[in-house]
Amino acid sequence: MTKKIISLIALSAMPFVQAQIESPIPPAAEVPEKMNIIKTNVTAYAFRNFNLTYERSLNQWFSLTIGFGTMPEGKVPFINSFLDEDDERQFQNLEIKATNFTLEPRFYIGHGYGKGFYFAPYYRYSSVESNDFDFYYNFQPVNGIVYPIPLMGKGEAGGHSGGLMVGAQFFLNKAQSLVLDFWIAGAHYGTGKGDFALTSDIFLTPEMQAQLKKEIEDLDVPFVDYTVETNTEGARIKVDGPWAGFRSGLSIGYRF
Repeated sequence: MTKKIISLIALSAMPFVQAQIESPIPPAAEVPEKMNIIKTNVTAYAFRNFNLTYERSLNQWFSLTIGFGTMPEGKVPFINSFLDEDDERQFQNLEIKATNFTLEPRFYIGHGYGKGFYFAPYYRYSSVESNDFDFYYNFQPVNGIVYPIPLMGKGEAGGHSGGLMVGAQFFLNKAQSLVLDFWIAGAHYGTGKGDFALTSDIFLTPEMQAQLKKEIEDLDVPFVDYTVETNTEGARIKVDGPWAGFRSGLSIGYRF
């Protein structure tokens, strides 16, 4: 009798067991990828460059990045790297402010969705504007006496350029919400235009103008082509030529 009861229980349980085999418990849904990153290049703050970048992943290997940076008015960074001490002394109280806008598609290799090594061709617009600064040059006529000539300067310039950057981006925590973006190296090249004026209260003779023109041309500012025109009131410097720059740094961001 007992064997019959056990057999009946086993037979009645068979459909339930078969149903469990045929219809296993569905797996937990996969966590969707976070497609947005907001970040800032912390190394740029050492140069007064306050910046913010937004990156949007469109698929595993491709994203689009938009960045904006601004540098409030202040001393020219690294001015002594392209002007010697004598030339630098000619500029009194010179300060500049600058802005830049960058559009950057990224191509990831490896992990993707904003992680791993990437190649990034980019477009950048940048502009620079000076304050009202003082410029001095020493006029030396044939009699050998040196006359310091003061001038007041002001101007602005802007450039469009394209370039390529190589970098790597990593997630810093288990939730993959904290981001470190390492700009390994980037460089851009393009064209720029600008206009700077130097004016003096002193009437400049042709000889004075010739010496002033040579003085400005001998400054030899790197990566920029400019021409100098002089008149009785001062000089006009026109920027029209190459516009180049470099990019490198570390960005910290939040992924969501």
